Amino acid sequence: MDDSIVSHILLLSIILVFSPYLARLFRLQTAPIEIIIGSILGYFGLIGAESEGAKYFDLIAEIGFLYLMFLAGLEINLKSLKRIPKEYLIRAILFILILISLTPLIGNYIFQFNYIIIVALPLISVGMLATLSKEYGKDIGWVSMSLLIGAIGEVLSITALTILEVSIAVGFGEELIYKTFVLFLFLASVLIFYYLLKLIFWWYPELKNIMMPSIDSSDQDFRLSIGVFFIMIVIMKIIHLELAFGAFIAGLFISTFFHHKKQLENKISSFGFGFLIPIFFIHVGSSFDYKYFLPSIGIAIKIMLAMMVIRLLSSLTLIKRFREEEMMLVALSISMPLTLLVATATVGYRAGIMEEVEYNALILASILEVIFSIIAIKFFAKRVSYRIKR
Repeated sequence: MDDSIVSHILLLSIILVFSPYLARLFRLQTAPIEIIIGSILGYFGLIGAESEGAKYFDLIAEIGFLYLMFLAGLEINLKSLKRIPKEYLIRAILFILILISLTPLIGNYIFQFNYIIIVALPLISVGMLATLSKEYGKDIGWVSMSLLIGAIGEVLSITALTILEVSIAVGFGEELIYKTFVLFLFLASVLIFYYLLKLIFWWYPELKNIMMPSIDSSDQDFRLSIGVFFIMIVIMKIIHLELAFGAFIAGLFISTFFHHKKQLENKISSFGFGFLIPIFFIHVGSSFDYKYFLPSIGIAIKIMLAMMVIRLLSSLTLIKRFREEEMMLVALSISMPLTLLVATATVGYRAGIMEEVEYNALILASILEVIFSIIAIKFFAKRVSYRIKR
């Protein structure tokens, strides 16, 4: 076995074991701790450098990200969305419309960003919401509202990113029309498949217990979940769409049709947050190039401010339904489109539209947003909890 593989395994194992203790020591969640540790080790070239070990590290981190998206989908039950008050849905849609409307004003006229950065500002990803849901519970009002906004925003963001990537690569021509058509055809197929399965399970409810038996000594529920996870990723790979979207759809499928297996979510979550997802966070930290820190820090802070300002202004749509602290929590919880920012930066940099400083600024902004937002969420969540207890 290559020495770099051994060193990567050793270092990652040490981080996995000790990061929860450091999180308790600094009174933070493990995600920012793992990102910071990853950035320090990456700076000294201990992980992530060009080597055989780094290739496996990249692969496991990619699977960790996809698994995080799978868990995010698992937090949302399509059947329960129907029971959401119409007022919540209207407010979520208004939130997103205001978010999109404010983006060109703040991104172009106030901060004068590169148009790729402007496209990145309103992006929403539910990936980090999975960690918040695990920490605070998905039945908490501001968490459930964030998940609703995140679910709608994720679909719109993936669509926007797909159109951006193709339009930069081939222009506004037949290829773009074809790619967009494939995306919408996939979404239509998912809806048809959903209603078909709903009908099948209605006629034959015993199928659910056959697929996921109540008494299960062979972990069939976990095997089926992981099988669906990888099958969706393969389908997305074949039709050349965003893999993360497929992982998210797989999580939606499991949560919608097999919510009767209460212990399943704990099984899936424990495997992810205990192994794969921390490696993804470590990888995010290690991916930043520190030689661009000073030139890019100013731009990164501006990007972070712009993203948070438009979300805070959009959260005004939640007035009368949520308290001020809860509105802040909703805004902060969807201010962490970590991987979508990295994906957008990569698309822009490869196309030659962004300079290296702007590229690294967007990467740095994505990291800073996670660290700042999670710390701020912890503060405001405590205030909300204290007020409820009173």
